[in-house]
Amino acid sequence: MKEHQERALDIAGWLEGQDEVVQVLHPALPSHPDHALWQRDFTGSGSLFSVLLAPAPRASVAAFVDGLELFTMGYSWGGYESLCTPVKLGKNRTAKPWTAEGNLFRLHVGLEGVEDLKADLKAAIDRYAKAR
Repeated sequence: MKEHQERALDIAGWLEGQDEVVQVLHPALPSHPDHALWQRDFTGSGSLFSVLLAPAPRASVAAFVDGLELFTMGYSWGGYESLCTPVKLGKNRTAKPWTAEGNLFRLHVGLEGVEDLKADLKAAIDRYAKAR
């Protein structure tokens, strides 16, 4: 879990500086609105988080995921492989309405090389922007 945490935080922090990224939703990041609660209640984090990209058509979402080489499409609660899934919260979120504009992707950071994963995500972001 320590490896997952370190890799996920590295990639989440890196994503915050990428074009097209509106917000990275990872409570262990100081930029997260509930970071103080996370600090109060937790001593570590996992490998699952989300990234919100600028509004773009469905073709951009397809361009993002279709060319991924290391991230596979799928859900996980923590395996060795990195995964990515586009998410539409919409009416599925009932506790508090989801009002953010853009396209949300759920990421699980696995045990592949961090720089390789960043390169895979950078290429995906570039495809996303180009399709926009």
